[in-house]
Amino acid sequence: MTARSAPLSITTDVLRHQARMVHQVVKLNVEGVTQSESLIQPQPAGNCLNWVVGHLLAVYHQVLPLLSQEPVIEGSVIQRYNRGSAPMLDGTEALDISELTAAWDECCMRVDAGLAGLSAETLATPAPRSPTDNPDETIGSLLSTVCWHQAYHAGQTGILRRIAGKAGAIK
Repeated sequence: MTARSAPLSITTDVLRHQARMVHQVVKLNVEGVTQSESLIQPQPAGNCLNWVVGHLLAVYHQVLPLLSQEPVIEGSVIQRYNRGSAPMLDGTEALDISELTAAWDECCMRVDAGLAGLSAETLATPAPRSPTDNPDETIGSLLSTVCWHQAYHAGQTGILRRIAGKAGAIK
């Protein structure tokens, strides 16, 4: 292994590990949750489990093209879950939690495949946008931020599972 390939391997291995952990946490926390339970709103404010899972999917939906992967779900369908969208108070706006979970599983497989195929040049390429307004954002730094974001919301799924009346899923 050359000195140049070591950082790429370490970077992509860490990103893949983080993404896999987030995938598993969300999967465990959604297991056994019904559609109506996924729509329970935390009080006094916040988003329901359905919205959080859809939001995680919406974020990955935006990342998949950077990883040379095809979207899993139609952009107009997942748009309801974009950042800044209103809390999901009406269940008629929500995708079925089982549909979201299936799309989440497929999306995570594509993210993993895309991360596995990244080159050092791609990681160093300027990102098309920066959610943190970093003028020096690269695809590598953006992916790191996305992993942090996904982990943040994955933690929320555990709390929302308990608000829905389910026992904790992670022992």
